[in-house]
Order: sequence, then structure tokens, then C-alpha cells
Amino acid sequence: MIRSVQLCRLTSRILSCTRGSCVLTGHISYSKQPQSSVDKFIHQRFHGLFIPKVTALARLSELSAQKYTMIYTLPHIKLLRAVSRLKLLQTAITVVILPPVYFLYLQGHVSFFLVSYTTGIALFAGVMLYTASHFFRRVVGMMYLDPSQTTLKVSHLTFWGKRHDIYLPVSDVMTIGDTGDSVNETILKLKRYSSPETLYFSTHFGRVMDSQGFEKVFGNVR
Repeated sequence: MIRSVQLCRLTSRILSCTRGSCVLTGHISYSKQPQSSVDKFIHQRFHGLFIPKVTALARLSELSAQKYTMIYTLPHIKLLRAVSRLKLLQTAITVVILPPVYFLYLQGHVSFFLVSYTTGIALFAGVMLYTASHFFRRVVGMMYLDPSQTTLKVSHLTFWGKRHDIYLPVSDVMTIGDTGDSVNETILKLKRYSSPETLYFSTHFGRVMDSQGFEKVFGNVR
């Protein structure tokens, strides 16, 4: 009888320990479960979206922080910037003047000749300024070379007349001979092997500040 009671107590203790270990085991296995598919998807999306952008921004910041040596400058770039911004003023004046002229014409206070003349002048001035601005955006204002002479920094104007810098590998820039231009030409092309986009510069109107660095990029100009 005593042995039966002891056996029952021992059995109950073993069962309680077993249940506790099972519960504990289940808790631990639950805490160590692998990430769900949603977590993996979010991680992949964030990694794929932000890591390349951060790397590109870090690369651009690194390039802009370097000390570059000026090899070319165009003193007239300030005048081109002023003319490029003039189109914005001309557009604003056109928007302000033409509606009142049309209103007065509809009221019979001005002649059709005046309306036609005003409209023609506004359209002609706008077309000329926007055409000139399209060319001015392709004019190189300044060029710089990094200390290792492997990156060319090119400054040109934007549509709004502001300065914009681009960074080009020197190995991707065509020499003057490769572009088909002659050294004695007034306007020279700045072209790349990897892009059809063309910019323009002039050694006649501009100044070469560092002849060795300039020849490193564009070849012999003598």
C-alpha cells in the first residue's frame, strides 16, 4: 500500500516535470521561430530601395567634397546666365500684358493691328529666348579635374539659369580628335563614349587654366 502511494506520487511528479518542460520547450521554440514571409518581404524592399540610393548619395557627396583643380573657365557664362533668366521675366511680362490687350480689343478700344503686333512681338521674343536658352544650357562654364585626374567636373546652366555640376570619368570623355573637331575651331564639342548628349566649350572665348590637366582630358591642343 505504501509503495503504491509512493509510486503514484513519483508518477505525478514526473508528469508535472514533463509538462513543464514541454511548455518551456514550446515557448523557446516559439521565440526562435524564423522570420515570417511578410518580415522578409519588408526587409528586402527596404534593402533594395534605400541601400542603392544611400550609396549613390554617399558617392556624390564624396565627389563634391574633393578638392578640384580648375582647368577651364568661360568668363562670359555670367552674361549667358543673365540672358537665360531673362526669358522668365519676358514670359511673365507676356502673361501680364496680353490678356488686357485682348480684353480691350473685345471691348472695341484697340485695333486688330495693335493686338496682332503685340502678340507677334511677344511670341517672337519668347521663341528667340527659349531657343537661346536651349543652347546656353549646353555651354560649359567651368571644368575641374580631381587630384587623381580620373574625374572631370563640368559646370553648366540649367533651364532656370542656375549652375549644375556633373561628374564624368576622364576615360569616358572623348578627346578633341575623337569628336572630329579641329583644335583651331571656335566651338568645340564635349562628348562621351557612353552617351549621345553633347556639350560645347570654346578655347577661343574661354581660358585654359591648367594646360596639363586640359590635355590629360582632351588630348594635345597645340
